[in-house]
Amino acid sequence: MNSYRIKDVARINRQTLPEDTDPDFRFRYVDISAVDSLGNVAIPNDEIVFSEAPSRARRLAPAGSAVVSTVRTYLRAIGTVPATPDPLVFSTGFAVLEAGPEVDSRFLTYHCQSRPFIDDVVARSTGVSYPAINPGEIGNLRINLPSPEEQRRIADFLDIETSRIDMLAMKRDEQISTLSERELAVIGHALSGGATRIDGQPTGWPWLPFIPASWKIGPIYAYFSTELGKMLNPDRATGQSQRPYLRNANVHWYEINTSDMATMHFEVDEAQRYSLRCGDLLVCEGGAGVAEAAVWDGRITECYFQKSLHRVRQAGSAPVEWLMYWLRFAKSCGVFSADGNIATIPHLTGEQLRQYRIPVPNDGQVIVANASRAIRDMSMMRNQLTQAQKLVAERRQALITAALTGQFDVSTASGRNVTVGVSA
Repeated sequence: MNSYRIKDVARINRQTLPEDTDPDFRFRYVDISAVDSLGNVAIPNDEIVFSEAPSRARRLAPAGSAVVSTVRTYLRAIGTVPATPDPLVFSTGFAVLEAGPEVDSRFLTYHCQSRPFIDDVVARSTGVSYPAINPGEIGNLRINLPSPEEQRRIADFLDIETSRIDMLAMKRDEQISTLSERELAVIGHALSGGATRIDGQPTGWPWLPFIPASWKIGPIYAYFSTELGKMLNPDRATGQSQRPYLRNANVHWYEINTSDMATMHFEVDEAQRYSLRCGDLLVCEGGAGVAEAAVWDGRITECYFQKSLHRVRQAGSAPVEWLMYWLRFAKSCGVFSADGNIATIPHLTGEQLRQYRIPVPNDGQVIVANASRAIRDMSMMRNQLTQAQKLVAERRQALITAALTGQFDVSTASGRNVTVGVSA
């Protein structure tokens, strides 16, 4: 088995859409997040036009070529470009590799999904806040090539075995999706009080058309107090009063991750304004996670929050969890979308948050308690399925690595239950 630099057996295609492309040119855009750890490339249903596309929507990739994420956060986004009737344009966060005559294109893609390749990319990626590798540097990485016949045998074997694994992963994805749909149904029923056209009052909202006649409807500011966090400033890392603070990246639906927290200087007179109490609701102000919310449990005695988050406190009869579930359901219905413009980052400003009108029940505590129990059970099941998916992805990668490195003979292993190691 001979070793080569990838660029000696494959072409690093750097072709992009030119800046003078017709503004009305239509295409389907594949961002890094559209390629999953199993190599599936999700083609969007809708086309976009060049004039409205994000600046990173420029990379051209011929059908059959391998696309490899150059961004460390998405290093498992590696797949094969499918043949489609409509033009595809990929993110410039991808490197595009076109197999030469010495290498089978499927073998090349599997090589890029193997553990040694991923480890090499991690080792050579640079940058602090957004670590990445230059496409040209990928070309300098090594690939071990057996004979063309052996490459095809390995690729044929992996096509069969990974398709079995991918089928299992697809079934688990369907289960996770069903749980998410069930969760939204539970929340929708709670927010509507089970009211219908016959026994309820109309809201004027197509996504939540009726609520009980006895409930109120009012702006968020009438039932909750809100505050946007402290803006980062040049003195944040040098001041004497360094305190831990939460930011957008720490908050997800129903949970707050404190494993990666930064500190910032807070003046004495800022303590009350920007500190957190147990029971405060934190709401993401912008980005992909806009409106995601979770309740602070007080696990850190003195904790603050940054401007990318809203702090919401109960000021009326409705508990903060009621607003959290309203935000969850409203976002799923597209209430906070940026007018469908893929190039626009959605934001939920303090004024917008305060002005949104919400239903307010008479027995919010009881409804929230019942919904929370059901959602907690579904979240536990979803977490178990998600963990199982990670193990499936690890086994897939271990199988690919073992086949490529000759840990077993694919000609005798085909059709058998091949055992490979999976890291814990």
